[in-house]
Amino acid sequence: MRSIKNVVVVGHGMVGHRFVEALRSRDSDGAWRVTVLAEEADAAYDRVGLTGYTEHWDRGLLALPGNDYVGDDLVELRLGSKVTEIDRAAKSVLTADGRRVDYDALVLATGSYAFVPPVPGHDLPSCHVYRTLDDLDAIRVAAERAIAEGEVPAGVVIGGGLLGLEAANALRAFGLHAHVVEMAPRLMAQQLDEAGGALLGRMIGDLGIDIHTGVGTQSIRPAQRNRPVRRSADNDALRVTLSDGTFIEAGLVVFAAGVRPRDELARACELEVAERGGVLTDRACATSDSSIFAIGEVAAIEGRCYGLVGPGYTSAEVVADRLLGGAAEFGEADMSTKLKLLGVDVASFGDAMGSTPKCLEVVVNDAVNQTYAKLVLSDDAKTLLGGILVGDASAYGILRPMVGEALPGDPMALIAPAGSESGATGLGVGALPTAAQICSCNNVTKGDLTDAIAGGCCDVASLKKCTLAGTSCGSCVPLLKQLLEAEGVEQSKALCEHFSQSRAELFEIVSAGPSESVRTFTALIERFGTGKGCDICKPVVASILASTSSEHILDGEQASLQDSNDHFLANIQKNGSYSIVPRSPGGEITPEQLILIGEIARDFDLYTKITGGQRIDMFGARVDQLPEIWRRLVEGGMESGHAYGKALRTVKSCVGSTWCRYGQQDSVDMAVSIENRYRGLRAPHKIKMAVSGCARECAEAQSKDVGVIATEQGWNLYVCGNGGMSPRHAQLLAGDLDDETLIRYIDRFLMFYIRTADRLQRTAPWLEAMDGGLDHLREVVCDDSLGLAAEFEAAVERHVAGYACEWKGVLDDPEKLSRFVSFVNAPDVADPTVEFTERAGRKVPLEMPKVPQR
Repeated sequence: MRSIKNVVVVGHGMVGHRFVEALRSRDSDGAWRVTVLAEEADAAYDRVGLTGYTEHWDRGLLALPGNDYVGDDLVELRLGSKVTEIDRAAKSVLTADGRRVDYDALVLATGSYAFVPPVPGHDLPSCHVYRTLDDLDAIRVAAERAIAEGEVPAGVVIGGGLLGLEAANALRAFGLHAHVVEMAPRLMAQQLDEAGGALLGRMIGDLGIDIHTGVGTQSIRPAQRNRPVRRSADNDALRVTLSDGTFIEAGLVVFAAGVRPRDELARACELEVAERGGVLTDRACATSDSSIFAIGEVAAIEGRCYGLVGPGYTSAEVVADRLLGGAAEFGEADMSTKLKLLGVDVASFGDAMGSTPKCLEVVVNDAVNQTYAKLVLSDDAKTLLGGILVGDASAYGILRPMVGEALPGDPMALIAPAGSESGATGLGVGALPTAAQICSCNNVTKGDLTDAIAGGCCDVASLKKCTLAGTSCGSCVPLLKQLLEAEGVEQSKALCEHFSQSRAELFEIVSAGPSESVRTFTALIERFGTGKGCDICKPVVASILASTSSEHILDGEQASLQDSNDHFLANIQKNGSYSIVPRSPGGEITPEQLILIGEIARDFDLYTKITGGQRIDMFGARVDQLPEIWRRLVEGGMESGHAYGKALRTVKSCVGSTWCRYGQQDSVDMAVSIENRYRGLRAPHKIKMAVSGCARECAEAQSKDVGVIATEQGWNLYVCGNGGMSPRHAQLLAGDLDDETLIRYIDRFLMFYIRTADRLQRTAPWLEAMDGGLDHLREVVCDDSLGLAAEFEAAVERHVAGYACEWKGVLDDPEKLSRFVSFVNAPDVADPTVEFTERAGRKVPLEMPKVPQR
């Protein structure tokens, strides 16, 4: 009988999780059983996106996919299980709770810890580090206390690198005036040269953050006051004295001065460590003990530690391969970085500092437009060695894969501003060599991608799934689309075989001026399509017609275009019965309406359930019962909740400032106003919204297509969050808006989406596919870059003015009402195929064959 070997992984960060995934995906024979010992209480999460936690405070949104290994019997994850000792002789590890775990192979993925310089006062209660979710929770509490005490609404960040600037952004978001103290003469000294760092400093300074470069921190002491102040024992105000003699009074201090590898376990068991720290390994990531490997930030591969996720992932893949008998080695690490700091694009790649002997530099420093670009070239100016981009990093995707390759032309043309005399030559991904690395996070080359395309991948989604390119940081996703086009894979925009136009193009045709507009499917397909249509184009055209007028969706020819749910204005269930969801704007409902729903459910023997959108759903109605149920609801002051349509579904809300002691604005009133404004608005897909009364986010607004969160000054507007099979976190579009501006921006956002999205495309993938992404969307919505804002707002006003309840529209029209019978020839006979049974004391539908999803 084949024996299974045991591998123990110490640490469950991004790299530790990647190792487990890599090993399990390749170990088809089940040769290894994996035990993961994690010190933190949280399973692997996106530490690269740590700052995003300050926007929503939902740990689950940062969780890495599959981090719980549910369903995998060969992986055991133990959270909160700190390893305290490695016994190399016995091949076992000891945890803090006294348990011993044996191993055949041990993988150290302990990462690094935040370095705190030995400044006098560094251990005061108001001093923090910026490293984990728990750290951010502690910083948040300290910031709230500093603001509540009102004496020193400022925060100091020690360190002007990437983490330091992210920490400063977090403090600013908390409402503190942020200071950044950096000992080097410039920000991001490891990634940027003097000119690039200077420009970044000016741009961040313009955002209201004070930058102190070229100075150290001399001491941190309790602030001295000339008058009594209210103090809390664990959050005294501080005076931070700098090396130039100046000082800053602040409510808290955050250390983000770099990291050090967590190699204490290795040192204790006498593994070799590198001169500057880290567990010393060879290129196979094996330590001085052949049974122990090190990966990620704790590994000093041939003496060097790498602090980026890309090299960490590579080390994880190497060890997974080695355990399965392979011969993989850690190659040349890609230390390129591309990020957006407080809205400022920054990128560096290759030999950014020009350390190669006799190298040349080509620089464009545009002080007016606040952009800086530098290319480092070989001494013959033919090979790209590296570069820096600040302010505009749009060229990064093409330039980074070209490092080490011959330049295709004039290097100045690669970075000169578009439209200038030297300007852009149209260089694209097609000019890159086969070996060029497109995705550094997952080590995917252009050749890997072209092979995948030749193998049948015909869109970005399939390329991501096949090669993993674009699935980590996502910065290479635009290149995937370019590569498909360069390889001659035509990205068809045709809606279906009957229309060569895209949905957006058909929308423009339908919504054209009165003399050109087409108001029926028949007229549209006769003039612009072929054939008689199908179940793809008919519902799409029906939706477009509904989005551009206030006609009832069952008027005339439109009725025949609708799918089953829209045709009967209710959701069809698995046994052929229907569910009814009356609207409850903002989740608000009166006692009389509650009683009415209860009476209807009792009288028609319906199953009732509270939905996730704060409404009551009634299940089990026959089609012939729908009109009478609607009649009673309408007479009771209720209306259709459009749960059946590709339209606004719900606007969820918390109780806000009306009831909650933390509430900053009246979230219920705003949610009701929003729902009443956009109810019935037809769209390419369903739309969900929410309004939270404060940053505690009880309405879960940041998982919605439109999310609104109250601030002290007004409202923050988040867009393009989706739940479902491919959840997406909403992104901040604009902050601190007054009521009028908020509504205006939502108007524009919704109409831009309705006008331009593809068929059945939700807002998250719509934004993902948009050229320019969130920046472009912000320009359209907030800055009116397309000059369409007035048109968008007018379209919503027409919708509001023409809105009518679709249920009532049926009740008032005998012709429409005649459709709601089980059998046309016997309208009073119930459908015998609609059957129910009892399970666990509940009325449930009798099992029927499942309908394929589409």
